Amino acid sequence: MNSSLHIPKRFKEDVEDLAKDLFYLVVESDVNQDLQLELLKDSFFKISEGLECGVCETKWSQFKTELKTLKPILRLDAQAAYNNDPAAKSLREVYLAYPGFYAITMYRISHILWDLDIPVLPRMISEYAHSVTGTDIHPGAEIGKSFFIDHATGVVIGETAVIHNNVTIYQGVTLGGIKVEKALKGIKRHPTIMDNVTIYANATILGGDVVIGANSVIGANVWITQSIPEDSTVTYKSDIRITNKKEE
Repeated sequence: MNSSLHIPKRFKEDVEDLAKDLFYLVVESDVNQDLQLELLKDSFFKISEGLECGVCETKWSQFKTELKTLKPILRLDAQAAYNNDPAAKSLREVYLAYPGFYAITMYRISHILWDLDIPVLPRMISEYAHSVTGTDIHPGAEIGKSFFIDHATGVVIGETAVIHNNVTIYQGVTLGGIKVEKALKGIKRHPTIMDNVTIYANATILGGDVVIGANSVIGANVWITQSIPEDSTVTYKSDIRITNKKEE
């Protein structure tokens, strides 16, 4: 362990402030995005210095370019929430009041940083989102378009998970690995979810070789460690019995 490790005072808070600013930036108009990016540049480089990762002008330029691509992608995520949730009254409500949408936005920002090989910062942003939404999405996961997380709380999506387009996930879902071992670093440990899949509350899907086929429905509380063919429905049969004392 590095005995000279130094963490600047209020560093985590500085990263959280950056994440908050980036959320508003990615949904802004193109003109306002350029203005806000210039205002955030100093904060971004100051944080990179605190991480001792030496982010260069080239990576900052790449980060800016990729951020500008997020607005239409996030619009599809918001539209998916609006289309799938009868409680949603407007897209504005989704943008401002849906923790799942906020978690997805933070994921998409942190994933750009992850792809740029910027250390620690993407994990810090994802953990900030985790703390405020209850949704833990590793920035290394690959997630397609029109993604909707309903209620958000308790969702876990691992580093090597792959989620294709038009997927809906409910609260408490885990896309995890069967084993947690350091030797598995760099190996696909988390499942792949194909297009148009719905996964209901508290379902657990484990394993890097597991593929949930397109157009499938995974019911609540199921535990899956094997691939599921497309167009399948998987349910958990409960043995709960209700006895009315008046009938005894």
